[in-house]
Amino acid sequence: MTDISSMTEKDLKGKADELRTQIGHLDRELKSIYKQLKLHRTNMDEMKTKRDELNSKVKELVAKARDAKSRRDSLNARISSLKASRNEVEDKKRQCSGEISELKSKRDSLNSLSKGSVETLSKAYFADLDTFFNADIPLKHETDLFDRLVAMKERLDAAFDANEVHKKLVEAYESSKDVFASREDLGGEIHELAEQSQKYHLEMIDLYKQVDDLRKQADLAHSEITSKISVTAPLRERIDPLKTRMAQLREELGVYLGKLEDIHLEKDEKKQEEHLVVAKEKLDKNARLSLEDLKVLMEKGNLKF
Repeated sequence: MTDISSMTEKDLKGKADELRTQIGHLDRELKSIYKQLKLHRTNMDEMKTKRDELNSKVKELVAKARDAKSRRDSLNARISSLKASRNEVEDKKRQCSGEISELKSKRDSLNSLSKGSVETLSKAYFADLDTFFNADIPLKHETDLFDRLVAMKERLDAAFDANEVHKKLVEAYESSKDVFASREDLGGEIHELAEQSQKYHLEMIDLYKQVDDLRKQADLAHSEITSKISVTAPLRERIDPLKTRMAQLREELGVYLGKLEDIHLEKDEKKQEEHLVVAKEKLDKNARLSLEDLKVLMEKGNLKF
């Protein structure tokens, strides 16, 4: 700072006015920055509110989407279980049908070979057998009868086998009744559950689509906030240096004003001394004293009442 000890009052006043001008300029600049920051802060607060509201909505929709997904997955698990049960029943039905079909084919083949029932064939066989052993028949007839007995025995064996196979077939029918009696409409239930699953799936897709749209909006709002912060950062960085400079200038101004105050006090003191001399002369000459004359005489102790 300049040495002020030798500066005139005029120079001091000029310097003080110059400092006041600088302080005023810095003060207006600081107020302008605060005004701009306030404007940006107002817009930023609105954007933050919008962003937070969007993020809150996103959170709410994500929860709903997850719930829809959970319901869909639960239904799909139920559908898979029903399909497995249905396939198991169908496999059992196919197995039973195959076994029954095989037994029927075997029985029919044996019936085709026997060409008669056990009862009918047994009567004919034992009748021919009785004739063969007990009747007196020609040799040619006996030979033919023997051949017929052999053939009949084969047919009778086939008839017995057919009966055995038929018994197994009846047993197969009986054991498969429960399987074929299972008329639970799994297909209808599966279809109904699939429709519900599709409904929740579409709901989930729609919700996640809304989530994506809202997230884009929230990201855009956040990007605008970040942009605002980057814009206001240089403004905020100017505040402290301005305040520091203003404090320095005010401190310097105080020095000049203090010096001017000393000069004014010195002038006032000189005026009072000069006034005191005049007042004392008036007092010595018993001249008329003014109130100011009396005041200065009393303050200096030259007049007592």
